Amino acid sequence: METTCDCCPNPAVVHETVIRNGVKSEVHLCADHARERGYPMPSVDSPSILVSKLMQQLQTGQAATPSRTVKACPSCGGTMAAVRETGLVGCPLCYRHFEDELGAIITRAQAGANVHVGRHPAHASDLVDRAAMRNRLARELREAVAREEYERAARLRDKLQELGGGPTDAFADDSDTDASAAEGGLAG
Repeated sequence: METTCDCCPNPAVVHETVIRNGVKSEVHLCADHARERGYPMPSVDSPSILVSKLMQQLQTGQAATPSRTVKACPSCGGTMAAVRETGLVGCPLCYRHFEDELGAIITRAQAGANVHVGRHPAHASDLVDRAAMRNRLARELREAVAREEYERAARLRDKLQELGGGPTDAFADDSDTDASAAEGGLAG
């Protein structure tokens, strides 16, 4: 719906919103009334028109500089700009490829939280509990091996295997510890 001038039935071309002392007031004026009140009217080559055209080109990607490369997912070709625009990632690999950018967005959107702490569906609660227990045991196992507490590590390894995770699961994400050396220390 097109806004009309506050002074006449012509379409408004100038729109101004002013907030003073918490009170919002809006002014809508046609070109004639805007000129009468001293509002600057955009001309064909005015700076505001040039800036708006430049911004439009930047948004559509027409004015991208050749030295600037756009990071794209190797699987689906999706970009972070597309993720920001649609709110959707293109494929599962996008989560890994844009991990840093997505992590910052998720943390900001969740008021600093980046780990799920809410409720889970009833049918998944056992799986979630089991996964949390495996993660805790795996962390304790890594710590026990690092402190060379091999008897404790062997008990933790056995508990981890009972839950369906092997001892190598404990070292899957730990790049500092060699899994084969850790398993050799657990065997005895």
